[in-house]
Amino acid sequence: MQKYNLQKTTIWRFTNRGHWATHKGDYRGNWSPHIPRNLILKYTKPHDTVLDCFIGSGTTLIETKLLNRNGIGIDINANAIDITKKRTQFSINNSANIKLFLGDAQNLNMIKNNSIDFICTHPPYANIIKYSDNLINDLSILNHTEFLKGMKKVSKELYRVLKPSHKCSFMIGDIRKDGNVIPLGFLTMQCFIENNFKLKEIIIKEQHNCTSTPFWLEKIDKINFYLLAHEYIFVFVK
Repeated sequence: MQKYNLQKTTIWRFTNRGHWATHKGDYRGNWSPHIPRNLILKYTKPHDTVLDCFIGSGTTLIETKLLNRNGIGIDINANAIDITKKRTQFSINNSANIKLFLGDAQNLNMIKNNSIDFICTHPPYANIIKYSDNLINDLSILNHTEFLKGMKKVSKELYRVLKPSHKCSFMIGDIRKDGNVIPLGFLTMQCFIENNFKLKEIIIKEQHNCTSTPFWLEKIDKINFYLLAHEYIFVFVK
């Protein structure tokens, strides 16, 4: 890629989701590579170790390899591990090392205390997109109450493995139930604050190119609501 211009404000919009290297938009719910690229370039240096504990199709790990950072990727779904393994096998002239683990973000027993330089992850949104039918500890199949209990455990583990004074980031959006908004973003943020993280940034990311948007746009006037068109990127410091 040519010289990359980082975002400068707390409002981010990427009308072109990004298709460089092995990135694809074919995995439901995956985030634009612009997001981990911005965060990794701002908060890390070459050879740092970046953790993504919800790897999905590997977007964050692709970026860690491209940017010469070491990456650790974890997912509870074996399909996500397989996809990420394939998409991170490209050749590049640097020393980046990628490690993948099939595991639960609520129990990162494969990672030592105070060993991670930066956390950059994109959890599921509590029963919005289900990545399995009945996989034990899969947060994507839980209602929002149980999801938040799980994220409390995740935040505790992320605090344990992160180096002191280093940053943890994740993106999440709000959801609707029975026509009303559940502020899942801020409720999840609070899980991290309650586990001793300090809130450094709240970034608003505008949504673009969502496959469900045309469906909901047809219903706006009939149901009388505003389409949720933003997500939050939270950045914390230990």
